[in-house]
Amino acid sequence: MMTQNAPNAIELRRLEKSFGLAKIIQGVDLAVEKGERHAIIGPNGAGKSTLFNLITGKYEPTAGQVYLHGQDVSGLKPFQINRMGLSRSFQITNIFPKMTVFENIRCGLLWSMGYKYSFWHLVNRQRGVSERAEEILEDINMVSRRDELAGVLTYAEQRALEIGITIAGGADIIMLDEPTAGMSASETTYMVDLIRKVTQDKTLIVVEHDMGVVFDLADRISVLVYGEIIATDTPQAVRENQTVQEAYLGSALEELH
Repeated sequence: MMTQNAPNAIELRRLEKSFGLAKIIQGVDLAVEKGERHAIIGPNGAGKSTLFNLITGKYEPTAGQVYLHGQDVSGLKPFQINRMGLSRSFQITNIFPKMTVFENIRCGLLWSMGYKYSFWHLVNRQRGVSERAEEILEDINMVSRRDELAGVLTYAEQRALEIGITIAGGADIIMLDEPTAGMSASETTYMVDLIRKVTQDKTLIVVEHDMGVVFDLADRISVLVYGEIIATDTPQAVRENQTVQEAYLGSALEELH
């Protein structure tokens, strides 16, 4: 967790986003501490994806600020925010299907390891990059699939590969959007264990509908309803919050008992 006087990993101050006359995010305040695993939940249409896109720079705020490690990043481009230490996955799997698993991971490493626009380097000769790629394959349990084309992997394996690409850039803040969507119970269990492993000592922000995953993984939970956060607290406190139950969690919590 955050050390005393250290800035929060992510801080949102009176954040707003409108599309025309539609106000989607309505004055959100949120602080996520360094090293915290924080889940954002809420009903469909609550604004979760919009909030995600505001934090990562895909959308520019209508009002308010986004701070990354104490620095105002409001209005910066996604690649600029990424290079400051924040990486994200997407609801729709985002990989290179005609490249091997190993090549996908290696591509994710190049910028963070200093190669950037260094066209005169032959990537196959960069031993440090290859060694780090092998380590990440080990972390995501995909060594046996190393030379397979990413496009032939199962859905769960592709999601695991995307998480590998996400962490390859060396970011200390990882944002995952619906990482277990469409998975079976066994695949979900595997994915939760993987997320816990690869985000150790990092800050995690996750949007997720599966309440079992949320309560198993998160240190704190924020509940977003109609563009406003109605509660931020520990999983147990959120579970017992009457306002949250009435607004969202009632039927979802029944499935956990």
